[in-house]
Amino acid sequence: MNHSEPNQTIRIVIADDHPIVRKGFVNVIESSPGLLIVGEAADGTEAVQLVHEKDPDILVMDVSMPYLNGIEALDYLKDDRVRVIILTMYEDEAFFREAMNAGVWGYLLKDCAVEDLVKCIRSVAAGKRYVSPVLTDLLVGQKDTKNVQLGIDLTAGEWRVLRLIAENMTSREIADDLCLSLRTVQNHRANICRKLNIRGYNKLLEFALQHKRELMD
Repeated sequence: MNHSEPNQTIRIVIADDHPIVRKGFVNVIESSPGLLIVGEAADGTEAVQLVHEKDPDILVMDVSMPYLNGIEALDYLKDDRVRVIILTMYEDEAFFREAMNAGVWGYLLKDCAVEDLVKCIRSVAAGKRYVSPVLTDLLVGQKDTKNVQLGIDLTAGEWRVLRLIAENMTSREIADDLCLSLRTVQNHRANICRKLNIRGYNKLLEFALQHKRELMD
């Protein structure tokens, strides 16, 4: 198949070592017209073998896989026409840069993968790279300036959460707004408090409100 041809079935291999998670993604993909799962893999080696055997258009692959992780697998797929979409649990700028430099076409945060996956597959099949919207701070590099201004070292995800705390949003509202799990937001809150050396929601809210102008610039 020509990736960019419209009205053509997009053939997909999906790789995730957690059967229940993998099945969930399969259900999402197969419920969308024009998308076809041609193979499922439980580890990186199996994913590479399936790509060679099935010649899919897209490989959707969890980055944390046994035997070969998502980045390592790319070395074995250089001669294949497949376009790779990476799924990850982590907001890590260095890893994001490594994945994009290695030739990944799509980069999805697992917390948002259900909502973003079909859109990502269609974009990548059409020749457009796709990154989870919640990861855009990793592209624009805004956090470094803010870290210098406020004298702290927060990740891009922590900055996004802190900005929304400054808008007096609850953890549940933040999770919904950023397409994250509640646990992820709570972990971000805990990390922010630790880095700021403060305790409790009220103290964190007080800090966010005091520095709202800097956070929103």
